[in-house]
Amino acid sequence: MRAASWHEVVAGILLICSLAGSNGVVYADVSAAVPDRAREQRLKEQIVDALLDGEPIELRTAADEPFLALQTDSATVPARGTAVILHGRGFHPDWADVVHPLRVGLTAHGWNTLSIQLPVLGKAARYYDYLPLFPAAGARIEAALDAARKLSAGRVVLIAHSCGSHMAQHWILSNDPATGQPFDAFVGIGMGATDYQQPMREPFALDKVKVPVLDLYGDDDYPAVHRLADERLAAMHAGGNAASAQIVVPHADHYFRDRGEALLEAVSAWLDTW
Repeated sequence: MRAASWHEVVAGILLICSLAGSNGVVYADVSAAVPDRAREQRLKEQIVDALLDGEPIELRTAADEPFLALQTDSATVPARGTAVILHGRGFHPDWADVVHPLRVGLTAHGWNTLSIQLPVLGKAARYYDYLPLFPAAGARIEAALDAARKLSAGRVVLIAHSCGSHMAQHWILSNDPATGQPFDAFVGIGMGATDYQQPMREPFALDKVKVPVLDLYGDDDYPAVHRLADERLAAMHAGGNAASAQIVVPHADHYFRDRGEALLEAVSAWLDTW
């Protein structure tokens, strides 16, 4: 028997990482992968030691898997609700770009925030490496939303950046839309970003989201994010919520470097509209 070629091996890996649904759309594999828990522990130790705002807490999934979350209380009482924040690929719940400006800044606008640690792999891992981790991420998202409901009586907003938004939308696609969403709004930041020659393996779930959706990205974001903007907008229109919007932040890249205040202002202003 001849040895498999490199191209055959790669094709086999990609086949394992995807399953075709009955509608012909390719979805990420639902088989679970194992996060790099040692790296998560290192991130936790670094974050907790340096934390200035908020409190570290431990949340648990339905399968009793513990993970870190940072809870920060609103500056006003009562709070308007809770924003659950999902970081991008390989980062952490107090990441300086995108996450920290929202985690801390939204509290001045009347929101509690709950920023969670999503599953991570090694630093060299790419988008396709993360696909099998999406179910594990969904379990954490579900646990965080449940905790957010208990944190305050107000609304719950799910805010997700980059690969965090892919993880959130995989979870949405995996659930029965007839049951509704356990959040009152969804903010996706930099949606559609992947890696070179690794296109998205799932459709956007925005047509399944009936609550208000904000599609937010920078005018200097990755080309894929811009290229897929019309597709996202069409999906949002199919979702049918009149409060949904698509906003481009000037002079901002995918990570909103040095534009954290502009990001915060865009998100908080939109939350004031509904």
